[in-house]
Amino acid sequence: MRHVAALAGVGIKTVSRVMNDEPGVSESTRLRVLEASQQLNYQLDMAAGSLRRTGRQTLSIGLLLPSVSNPFSGEIHRALEDSLAERGIAVFAASLDDDPQREKALVAAFLGRRVDGLVLTPIAKSQAYVIPEHSRDLPMVFIDREPVGIDADAVVTDNAVGAATAASHLLAHGHRKLAYLGDRTEIQTARERRQGFIEELGRAGLATSAVPVREGLHDEESARLAARELLASDDPPTAIFSSQNLVTFGVMRALKELGASKRVALVGFDDFTLADMMEPGITVIAQHPERIGKLAAERLVARIDGDRIAPATYIVPSELIVRGSGEIPPS
Repeated sequence: MRHVAALAGVGIKTVSRVMNDEPGVSESTRLRVLEASQQLNYQLDMAAGSLRRTGRQTLSIGLLLPSVSNPFSGEIHRALEDSLAERGIAVFAASLDDDPQREKALVAAFLGRRVDGLVLTPIAKSQAYVIPEHSRDLPMVFIDREPVGIDADAVVTDNAVGAATAASHLLAHGHRKLAYLGDRTEIQTARERRQGFIEELGRAGLATSAVPVREGLHDEESARLAARELLASDDPPTAIFSSQNLVTFGVMRALKELGASKRVALVGFDDFTLADMMEPGITVIAQHPERIGKLAAERLVARIDGDRIAPATYIVPSELIVRGSGEIPPS
């Protein structure tokens, strides 16, 4: 705060008033202080008054997920909580909604509350904006997607390999008219899954340019409409690969509405509760969010405890779970 005050040419109390949005400061002074704080990457420390001078730890970490309502995110959250509870560390979670600006705002909010570390599923094009904090030894672990512009630990799934496994499975059951339904293209995992799926079809001799690809599907309804459009076309696919669980839900609903659940094969990426209770059961490429969360917690605790080994990416293998929908032969 002293540095901000010096750069802005004001007193420390003025900086405090501006950062706490208190009255009594002219607009020109307020703008000068804000500009200085941005130049110095200053974050208001919400917890500073309650911390001991001798220690920084608040026994809390920030967890930033695409959406806490997504079952996959929820399982990661629970795994982290279970792993960190024995250390007395609280987990505060927030939803990014895969919005780059929301990511930066929430990171700043957590830093302002002086969490002991961050676990983050990134969506912004670069995470270089956290380098100043990271260089001051703030532990960070990225999950599900690897960071860009910063060296840090990451725990991810073998997305391309899993999607290739789905393609190979459908090909093995006789399908040659396959479709891909995927998430937004700016999401790293969506691009990897599409690449793995399409490249496996190419290796099998299919003309990949002719494979129907529908992307930008970020919720159940958009996936339902895309699946209905494909299935109602003049040359409908006999098999569909859906690249995440919300997309899978939309495809399942479209198949049910069209009476095609037992006629069109489906393999989804991500397992979900009651997948085995459907008729037929839903064949999936299962990630292991409980392992991802547990490993992320282990790496974060190690960093908090002073581990200085070089950052690395840890890959948790996916798994094909056969339940019926992916084994339907082409009609």
